[in-house]
Amino acid sequence: MNHAEPGPAPAPAIRSVRVLLIEDDPGDALLVEEYFADSTLTVELHWVQRLTDGLAEAARATPDCVLLDLHLPDATGIGAVRRVQEACPAAAVIVLTGLAEDSAGPEAVASGAQDYLVKGSVSGELLDRAVRYAVHRKQAEQTATQLRVNQHRAQENQRLERGLLPVPMLSDDPQVLPTSCYLPGREGALLAGDFLDVVETADGTVHAVIGDVSGHGPDEAAIGVCLRIAWRTLVLGGHRDAGLLALMERILVAERTYTAMFATVATLRLDPAAGSADITLAGHDAPLLIAKGQATPVEARPGIALGLLPGTDDWHTTRIALPAAGALLLHTDGLTEGHTGPGPERLGTDGLISVIGSAPEPHGQALIDHLTAVSRRMDAGRHLDDIAVLLLTWGAGHRLPPQRTP
Repeated sequence: MNHAEPGPAPAPAIRSVRVLLIEDDPGDALLVEEYFADSTLTVELHWVQRLTDGLAEAARATPDCVLLDLHLPDATGIGAVRRVQEACPAAAVIVLTGLAEDSAGPEAVASGAQDYLVKGSVSGELLDRAVRYAVHRKQAEQTATQLRVNQHRAQENQRLERGLLPVPMLSDDPQVLPTSCYLPGREGALLAGDFLDVVETADGTVHAVIGDVSGHGPDEAAIGVCLRIAWRTLVLGGHRDAGLLALMERILVAERTYTAMFATVATLRLDPAAGSADITLAGHDAPLLIAKGQATPVEARPGIALGLLPGTDDWHTTRIALPAAGALLLHTDGLTEGHTGPGPERLGTDGLISVIGSAPEPHGQALIDHLTAVSRRMDAGRHLDDIAVLLLTWGAGHRLPPQRTP
């Protein structure tokens, strides 16, 4: 057989290979077996005479390389190549052509085969080299494809992250410092449906939201972005509290991809000058109030999650008093539902309060880093849920520097 592109370079270092030979001529099949016996490859060879039998064998155990005759009782030509590629896309394909078929081999390579060999001009050394290069090229193609997929996923992650974690909309001299964190539950995973946002309106009130769309994946992330943008728009449009949540629920119901999808949400309006905050909960955990390094749960009236019973509108706003200096911690349940060891115990709100109390620096980014590091270390990867945390800090020593206009 004549190799299409012999090349002088050394063959790739592949020691063992599983080969599926689809060849209806027993004599040619015997020659292939003898050629492999003369090569330096360790070959697990499986021979079938029909394409349908080859596809069944490939489904049972994926080969590294398929040697495919282009003239079979049940398939001929480029169509056979395509059927093999569809059945086992991870396998390298080398087609076997006749001496009179000048164009069949190049056409097969143009259709996706890694190489072609011409019957009647073959040797053990040539077959050895052809299989090594074909398998190597296929692996390189798969690596390049996976790299493109990863690059595309990274771009999607950046777009989703920008939608789920926007830049806070604050005045040039804000009275509240927001610090946030988002950690996907699985390494390399797309961001899921957790979202948060902070907006300061013209009257100096700081509005904040944190939410968690049920489920994981791009659909949930898209709904999270939709709800986050809807919240910001509605707040800037003057909507507040239960009325705001009712409109967000209508948007969720209209946009969700399946009827079981719901979202837990916590919203608040914080006015440090007045020393108060208004909190409205929709199936979400209440914030923690942190003052002098100690955290206590906020007594806020619970309400139903968005989308569980559309139209129920069971949300109530609770007003709480604020100290002159302190912080409110809002989080999704990924922070508190993690395990605290090998047993079934979960961190919970009490455990979170204890972790806050042990923080060397119970404020700002240092506190958030402490919370996420300790909770993830205790969980040891058992609870694969996303974590979103928003810390709103006010009082002496917690002012933001003036923001620069881009």
